[in-house]
Amino acid sequence: MPNEKQLSEVLSEFARTMVTEFPIQRILDRLVERIVEILPITGAGVTLITPGADPRYVAASDESALLYEKLQTELGEGPCLLAYNSGDAVSVADLCKETRFPAFASRALDAGLRAVFTFPLRSGADRLGALDLYRGEHGPLEEETMAAAQTLADVAAAYLLNAQARSELSEISARSHFSSLHDALTGLPNRVLLVELLEFALLRAIRSKRLPAVLFADLDQFKAVNDTYSHRVGDELLIAVAERLENLLRPSDVLGRLSGDEFVMVCEDLDHPSQVDAIAERISSALGAPFDLSCGPVDMAASVGIAFADHGESAEDLLHRADMAMYQAKAKGGGHHQIIDAHEQEASDRRTALKFDLHTAVKNRELHVHYQPIVNTTDRHIIGFEALLRWTHPTYGPISPSVLIPLAEEAGLIGAIGAWVLAQACADRRRWSDVDVAVGLGVSVNVSPYQLMEPGFVDSVKAILGDSTTGTEPALLTLEVTESVLIHDSARALLVLGDLKQLGVNLSLDDFGTGYSSLNYLDQFPADVLKIDQTFIGRLDQGRSSQAIVASIVSLSRTLGMQVVAEGVETVEQHEFLSEIDCDACQGFYFAKPMPSNEIGTLIDRPDDNGAVLLPVFAGSGPA
Repeated sequence: MPNEKQLSEVLSEFARTMVTEFPIQRILDRLVERIVEILPITGAGVTLITPGADPRYVAASDESALLYEKLQTELGEGPCLLAYNSGDAVSVADLCKETRFPAFASRALDAGLRAVFTFPLRSGADRLGALDLYRGEHGPLEEETMAAAQTLADVAAAYLLNAQARSELSEISARSHFSSLHDALTGLPNRVLLVELLEFALLRAIRSKRLPAVLFADLDQFKAVNDTYSHRVGDELLIAVAERLENLLRPSDVLGRLSGDEFVMVCEDLDHPSQVDAIAERISSALGAPFDLSCGPVDMAASVGIAFADHGESAEDLLHRADMAMYQAKAKGGGHHQIIDAHEQEASDRRTALKFDLHTAVKNRELHVHYQPIVNTTDRHIIGFEALLRWTHPTYGPISPSVLIPLAEEAGLIGAIGAWVLAQACADRRRWSDVDVAVGLGVSVNVSPYQLMEPGFVDSVKAILGDSTTGTEPALLTLEVTESVLIHDSARALLVLGDLKQLGVNLSLDDFGTGYSSLNYLDQFPADVLKIDQTFIGRLDQGRSSQAIVASIVSLSRTLGMQVVAEGVETVEQHEFLSEIDCDACQGFYFAKPMPSNEIGTLIDRPDDNGAVLLPVFAGSGPA
């Protein structure tokens, strides 16, 4: 048996390694090496066992011991497995007489083994495997030697549990670190890692004098794949896209997935900017081939934005410019690639700034309402006013309504702004009605399709009509809507329009003739007024065909019992023609430009001799 000094040295050695970072395999190798040195055996082996799995760690003092360890795993029997399963030491002093594992005994005897003593590696209720001591001659081990061996096995087990815990923690940490930097679906670098790699590329570019390029690819109509086939199929598509893009990479390129269907390729070491066009073409070609997914073949295309790095530019700024270029490419209809256009980017940045500033425009009193007179075609008396929203931005000045209204819709503010315009117009009309000549003058207010379809719109109109400061007779309010409101959900739109008619307000079909559903829905549209779009009026001077179209619209309105208003009247000839065909009313620069509320008040204060409000018109020259 080992003397106390030898055993103490081995135990001390293992105690010292408890606080080290030695790997498990190295510990096992050292264990069997030291045991052979101090115990009366010819070899030693250790196998760590995990139920249902092949051994992950095996150590042996020599080739023979390794053979015996592997033999037990191969045959699924032997003293190692018995000690592990029972939790007790197994002593085989004469292998020739062993009957519990005959297959192992037979093969091991042929290899020269004569005795084996096995000790479970245990720590409390935990068992990790077994320590095998091999001898090339028959005979038992002394009781003290058996006790010392079990002590060594128990100490080794305690250390191995500690080492396993450290190893598992390290693996978890490594997996967590990998997950924090990689996309879970495709395994590609995520935004965090991509930005880091791009920053390194920008630093390398300072030395190489060759600025990298970023290609920002966004799948066209990817949402339709999710909606049509399910998100599972959408994930299949994203994985397939990542694989195809990876096949396009050069050794120095980096591919990452930012989010959703957005992929970014960082290209370094470009000899000439034209190389990027070729890479973008390869991307379009690779993604243009059908994808064979579980739902069947799916066609896909991508819009690719390209930005070259500027000196001193950050990775985030470069990604942003490539993103903007992608949107420029997408604006072409999809399936294109586009190098960032500085002018388009400036316009986009301005649009983004305007959308942000629009949230505070009402509070800052930057929004206001102008009014354009609507006149009787025959006598040119004012019969009402159209309220028109205006925005004077503190930096950019007046913002065109063609920009303002879509911005308000995109920002989700059209409902709030529309309600403010309606309340302001009704309040101004109420104030004008204090003058006798203006009592019967009405006001028309444009209503966006988004605003009309918002829940509670009819109730908000009702509340404004009944308010003490904005209260207006319903018959003097006209809500102008375009026929486009009927395209997406005509049934619901017609219900809302019917509810508005129940309030007693007038409805006007604005921009008639410019949509897709004019004649299909005109007989269902509960309109009181039809407004001829200014594009038709502007062509009246070009020939009889345009005149015939306008005359037909007026005739149709008469048949349907609607009043008709011509928009965009700018010349005396247009006015005279409209008079000849008995168009009810007109509005346009020929009569007056939109004006602020205080100027409307001035007009009303100066009625003509008949007590009506009349705008001065000079033949052929427009308003005075």
